[in-house]
Amino acid sequence: MFLAYLIRLNFDFLLLSSDVDSVKVYGYVLVVNATLLLTLKSYSGVVRYTTLEDAKRILLLTLLSSFCFLLIDGLVPHESPKYLFPISVVAIYFFCANFSLLAYRVIIKTIYENLFTLRRKTIKATIFNASFEGMLAKRMFSSNERSAIKIVSFLDDNPKLINKKIEGVPVYSCSKSSIARLKKEGVEMLIIAEPFMTKDKLNFLVDTCLEFDIKIQQVPPSDKWTNNELDDTQLKDINIEQLLDREVINIKNESVAREVKGKKILVTGAAGSIGAEIARQLVTYNPAVIILCDNAETPLHELLLTFKATDSVKSFIGDIKDRVRMEQIFEIYEPDIIYHAAAYKHVPLMEEHPSAAIVNNVMGTQILAELAVAYGVDKFVMVSTDKAVNPTNVMGASKRIAEIYTQSYHKHLRAASSGINNLVNTTKFVTTRFGNVLGSNGSVIPRFQKQLEKGGPITVTHPEITRYFMTIPEACQLVLEAGAMGKGGEIFVFDMGKPVKIVDLAYKMIRLSGKVPEVDIKVVFSGLRPGEKLYEELLNNSENTLPTYHDKILIAKVREYDFAWVQSEVAELIRLGKKHIAMDTVAKMKEIVPEFISNNSSFEKLDK
Repeated sequence: MFLAYLIRLNFDFLLLSSDVDSVKVYGYVLVVNATLLLTLKSYSGVVRYTTLEDAKRILLLTLLSSFCFLLIDGLVPHESPKYLFPISVVAIYFFCANFSLLAYRVIIKTIYENLFTLRRKTIKATIFNASFEGMLAKRMFSSNERSAIKIVSFLDDNPKLINKKIEGVPVYSCSKSSIARLKKEGVEMLIIAEPFMTKDKLNFLVDTCLEFDIKIQQVPPSDKWTNNELDDTQLKDINIEQLLDREVINIKNESVAREVKGKKILVTGAAGSIGAEIARQLVTYNPAVIILCDNAETPLHELLLTFKATDSVKSFIGDIKDRVRMEQIFEIYEPDIIYHAAAYKHVPLMEEHPSAAIVNNVMGTQILAELAVAYGVDKFVMVSTDKAVNPTNVMGASKRIAEIYTQSYHKHLRAASSGINNLVNTTKFVTTRFGNVLGSNGSVIPRFQKQLEKGGPITVTHPEITRYFMTIPEACQLVLEAGAMGKGGEIFVFDMGKPVKIVDLAYKMIRLSGKVPEVDIKVVFSGLRPGEKLYEELLNNSENTLPTYHDKILIAKVREYDFAWVQSEVAELIRLGKKHIAMDTVAKMKEIVPEFISNNSSFEKLDK
């Protein structure tokens, strides 16, 4: 207030002493400001953490105090020409008080940040996304005294922001030349703060950053920050799953909701990756009950713990090869729909133990199929594999035989029911085929991750081997959609995008972990495993397809078989399998599936 009067009187101290009633003026100033300070507690903020909220409180304080001074000047009697608080003085006071209080905080905060920066080794980083999420992340890193990250720039696609500055930090275009420029300026890290990024953009950023040896990390969405704060520990590596070059197939699940709601549903192989995700997705559609069937006790128990107490989920320990035990499920629960995901799936193991593949994958499917018909199940949805197409291994061939059995069984049932004027509602058998799922038990990506954690080497079977990939949730959406869409007898396949070269996958995973391929982590080629082939197929060469409502989901038209012949051949195959006569079992498989040509296997002699 003294400074405001001094400026108003042009720094004339004599005039100041004669015209200003100092005792009253400074007395009122002290009382008003002390009262407001205690009320608003604007003094309680930590100066080095000053934010816009602190500035708002200071503005409110000075605004209220100025209003009080004008009020006092109008209500309290005083001697003319001595004014207690002239309007011009109050206006000057308002600006001087705001400036001094804010400038003090800014100066202290700047000194503190600079001193702290000098004491720590910083990593220069740029943030992709100069909008809300990116700005929030930048402020968090700047205000966190434990953070070693210093944000020096933004990258963004918005032309309105490019070449501008936000909080003193420049915004560059998201281009290769911009990233090259940042590298020259000493940027060591790119932080992605965009929660909804396209795969094309993400792949571009990752590939470009890896080219210029810039580490790339991502922050979780702001609503998932720990205690609403962000620090260096919350930065995550880019997952290889995020980079696979294919569009996710979005399936309209309204039909699934109509199909599943209020139904009793059996999921076999429920403790596995696919079975567990099917169960999790089914719960959202409010079925009457979901029966989780598996013979693996511990994984099934762990799965049960993930459901809420209100979910209608029941567990059932049982082996699909045990007809008596399986029949108990049908007697107790009388399921309306079956999702059959139980299977032996590891190619090298099944090549070594073909009889186990037949007894589990073929006989287990036959037992469930026959019980489904006997107990009036409406839909039987079988989870198959792309390895069933032109199989080169026992596992793929066993799944193809299971497909043949259920398809021919459906055709047989339909023919029998049509002969009695459709009085019988027969079970509809539907099959889904898809490739490798990301993150499933024993799949390639988790295996590479474990090898990376141990320091390598990463083992790839062959430099030219390729595979199709999809996410577990997407695979399970397809299974559910097939169950709703299928009328019986179909094999659903879909466009899985481009096949991925496994060696390229390994190299990218190494570089994403911050290591250099063949320097820090070696890639070793171990040779094709028994039964393994270089590439997978989704359709047999002799097959064609029919369209569905979705341009990427197709129905495979496959060769039809006579059920009587299939039943006879499968019975003989199971008889051989139960005796565990490996060579005779595989020979019979090749009779049933003539396109089954073994590869890199002891069973190749049977093809000559």
